[in-house]
Amino acid sequence: MLWRVRAGLPDRPGALAQLAEACGRAGVNIQTVQVFPGDSSVTDEMVLQVPQDWTRDRLGELVDGAGGQMVSAVPVTTAALEDQPTRYVQAVRAIIDQPASFPDVAAHLFDADVTPSADHDDVLEMTVGGSATIQIRRDTPFTETERQRAAALAELVGEVLDRAAPPAPHQPAASATPDFVTDGPVVTALAGGKVAGRAEYTKVEGDGPWPVDLWVDPAWHRRGVGTQLLAGIARAARSAGCEEIVLTAPSDTKAVLPMVLAAGMRGRIRMAGERLTVRISITDLRAGAGGTGV
Repeated sequence: MLWRVRAGLPDRPGALAQLAEACGRAGVNIQTVQVFPGDSSVTDEMVLQVPQDWTRDRLGELVDGAGGQMVSAVPVTTAALEDQPTRYVQAVRAIIDQPASFPDVAAHLFDADVTPSADHDDVLEMTVGGSATIQIRRDTPFTETERQRAAALAELVGEVLDRAAPPAPHQPAASATPDFVTDGPVVTALAGGKVAGRAEYTKVEGDGPWPVDLWVDPAWHRRGVGTQLLAGIARAARSAGCEEIVLTAPSDTKAVLPMVLAAGMRGRIRMAGERLTVRISITDLRAGAGGTGV
């Protein structure tokens, strides 16, 4: 049986060797090792192959007895033996292919969860493109090395999404930019007398976010219509007294993350089952928000 074990060890020669010796005496095989350096101690992450009848408590006693501190252990599959750099490359590919999957991919990469819970003590926050925020949580504290990796991952994804400008699968016959008309809680994109897209907010009493329904004609995808509709409906909602809006979409929607980035707004993106939720604060809209690109 495989377990992923994390433990703090003194930053001195022989500390890891002492743990390895204890594992050897107990018949526990160390499959992989990662070392996360700290100030006066290091965090070692190991994948251990242990006898089938071992429990988490017994494994904790072994590591604790060899000098480990703040020991955590979770059962894992053989996927935990994959090369770490390879996992990060695969994660980037998965996110670029499906930007909405960022929360789930990051959670899997760092053995964390995307759902807020009182059981999760530590939070890792990643900001993509300076505006979209992803949060993941877990019981075991994130190391400084992991936080640096997460920041680099988010930066890379943001740069790729910002530069990617694939051609639209179908260009409308009309080449003119749509006109955006605001009428109360509705913003409509009109092109040649036809509706190219539409956004509408629903007012909510109290402090909760106002739901926004946003739709763009497939013929106008990737031409900035969604971005401008989002910016327009945010301004309309702000004028009506709203402080935060929320969008929901199917989890396989590719355009949401790039749209939020292009609009220059701060959004908190979460996955819940088959739904993607984006909460956007509009109390301080950036001047000129509503650029093109989505």
